[in-house]
Amino acid sequence: MMTGKKNLERLRRRRLRKTRIIRFVVRLFVWGGLTVLYYFGFSLFFDTPFEYDLKHQTDELREQYTRLSQRYDSLMQVVDNLSERDRNVFQTLFEAAPNDLSAEFQQRRNTTYEQVVNRTSQSLREELERRMEHMDKELSSLNEIYATLHRRIRQKGEECNSIPSIQPVINKKLTLMTASYGMRFHPFYKTLQPHRGVDYTVPEGSRVFATADGVVSHVMMRNSTSGKTIVIDHGNGYSTSYHHLGEIHVREGKKVRRGDIIAFSGNTGLSLAPHLHYEVRHNGMRVDPIHYFFMELTPTDYKRLMYIAQSGMQSFD
Repeated sequence: MMTGKKNLERLRRRRLRKTRIIRFVVRLFVWGGLTVLYYFGFSLFFDTPFEYDLKHQTDELREQYTRLSQRYDSLMQVVDNLSERDRNVFQTLFEAAPNDLSAEFQQRRNTTYEQVVNRTSQSLREELERRMEHMDKELSSLNEIYATLHRRIRQKGEECNSIPSIQPVINKKLTLMTASYGMRFHPFYKTLQPHRGVDYTVPEGSRVFATADGVVSHVMMRNSTSGKTIVIDHGNGYSTSYHHLGEIHVREGKKVRRGDIIAFSGNTGLSLAPHLHYEVRHNGMRVDPIHYFFMELTPTDYKRLMYIAQSGMQSFD
């Protein structure tokens, strides 16, 4: 009898323990579910500090992206307008559409990339060596061309010193020239005669200058219609002559430079009054000396001298 009561009591305790365990587990699941539901509900309506910072940074990045996109669109519009203007100018000037260089460059770059990417390192190194050798040869050739060009420039510069380019007397006020190149009245024949040079009315003893570098080819001292005369050969087809001189300071064969005093003016030969008759020859033909004062005259002075020279119709020889 006592044993049966003990078994019943033991069985009742087991059931009670099992019931408590089941209730604990059920409560645990309920509270866990409520916790999960609370978290999701809180997260749905509220942000954590970390999430808030991330969203704030995302908003700033989105705003920056929007501003950059707008700026990019405006810049692209400006570039398109410039390209369109460039095409219009090209079309107006050359009456043809310009080449699409960007497409050609892109195609050329793609072709080059395809050729390079399919080659081995050995072949690329060999190609680089060949190109370096070719560049060395091109550089040597360019150096030779540069040296030749430099020699020619120096030679041409020296030849320029042999071109008559100043007046044979001091004529700063441009008032000493009384007869220019062309048809002028002869002072003794009183008829129109070709005057193949220019006349400067200067006092006897005025300095006469060589108008370019050269060599004295003739010095005529005899009494002729031209009087005492000096002829200078400047090379390159140029020569100058100075007539009706007084005292001569050079001899035949002497080298002179532009600006050297070669004589003093006089009144020798068939001359109306003391003056200097100056002539310029190019390839044997007499030319207007006024066009060979470019080193001394400004464009304004040149026009003034032309006006002064053409206003006088009377030559002095």
